[in-house]
Amino acid sequence: LAASPAQSAATALSHAADEIALLREEHRAEARIWLAFVAQAAVSEPLAGPLRTSYAALQNLLVRLITEATESGSADEGATPSDPQREARTLLALADGLTTHVLIGHLAAEEAEEVLHAHLVGLW
Repeated sequence: LAASPAQSAATALSHAADEIALLREEHRAEARIWLAFVAQAAVSEPLAGPLRTSYAALQNLLVRLITEATESGSADEGATPSDPQREARTLLALADGLTTHVLIGHLAAEEAEEVLHAHLVGLW
């Protein structure tokens, strides 16, 4: 996804955020399994370690995409995230939270997608 020459870094960032959030109906079973894994990892260090590693890799990907979008000019002119590391952490936490909100029925998937995309637009 991140290395695809057919899209800008900003577009890749949007696609990555969509995939991380697991908001689409076809990802519902995967999202439920993920939430159960996270809940168990909160009380099991053997599960928490790999989860931290996965989150670190996702965060690094998001940092790279945010930085590339800013440097390549694929983001709006003049608008630059002040701290790509913080923005990546925020985006990752937002995606996770939206997944949970959809799973418990607090938000419809479409509402969560609007929140996620509004945040991405706000980056630039």
